[in-house]
Amino acid sequence: MAEATLAVPKEEKPRERVSGLAFLIQVSRPGLWSTTAMFYLMPLAHENFFHSATLWLGLFFVLFPLGLLLYGANDIVDAETDLLNPRKGTFLFGSRGAREQLASLKWQLAAVQLPFVVAFYVLFGPRILWWYSVLLLAVGLYNVPRFGWKGRPPFDVLIQASYLLVFVLSSWLNKVPQLPWQTFLFGALFAMHSHVFGEVMDIEPDRMSGRQTTATLIGRVPAKLLIAGFLCIEAGLVTFYFHDLMIAGFLAIGMIWFVLDAAALWKNRPYSTAEMRLFLWGWNIAALLGIFWNWKQSTLTHISIGHGF
Repeated sequence: MAEATLAVPKEEKPRERVSGLAFLIQVSRPGLWSTTAMFYLMPLAHENFFHSATLWLGLFFVLFPLGLLLYGANDIVDAETDLLNPRKGTFLFGSRGAREQLASLKWQLAAVQLPFVVAFYVLFGPRILWWYSVLLLAVGLYNVPRFGWKGRPPFDVLIQASYLLVFVLSSWLNKVPQLPWQTFLFGALFAMHSHVFGEVMDIEPDRMSGRQTTATLIGRVPAKLLIAGFLCIEAGLVTFYFHDLMIAGFLAIGMIWFVLDAAALWKNRPYSTAEMRLFLWGWNIAALLGIFWNWKQSTLTHISIGHGF
């Protein structure tokens, strides 16, 4: 079986590769920064906000402090599972911390958040407290030991809609209208298909650790077809409500790719670590192109005339 081909790395050697700030940066998942930036910048469209200090404050927050909280909580809970994951311990895919680093991480997460809680309270008032409350609820539901949704399909996928909080924060911080509900739906589906792709890459270590995810439950090929289904719906939303054939075309290409992957390319064979790195670099390039296109066209910020409800 594929699981037998995975060698379990020795604990101390990989966990001592980085320390200090480099470790915290790994925790924040730089390999996902372009996607997070795309979410943050989407409400801004082509407005010239780049002179704004608050824009850069918010962008830094969602990339590092927010990423540190979201993925740091995950790394603390997944310490043993990550030992089985050959793609961990990199800036692209995330950290594999030593015991003492993970023990200190929970306090570092809180310390990094505090100045932003104060700054956002000054800027927004009490409403930032409910934003943080929803955020912490989502983090807790996903990561709580034994009962966390990360091991309870399909909630492991559905809870990814909490990334929509980035839309809300960006609109508040940059004083622009909230996005249409169709864009929120698109963002939720995008976050969900992205998460399922991560689960597909982690099927072997998740099975070895005894964790059940949507991908381990339904299998690699059906999970790829599920991603294709998400992409198909996203392409339909973008075509019908926003009339952006460029974005819809990219989504359709992605859908076709995952169908071909499931039916003829990798099928049920796991990706190699090198292939996963290549895929994530491609993902980042696509996200950067999406940022540029949204800034130039701003099609996802408003419904096209004559469509929608």
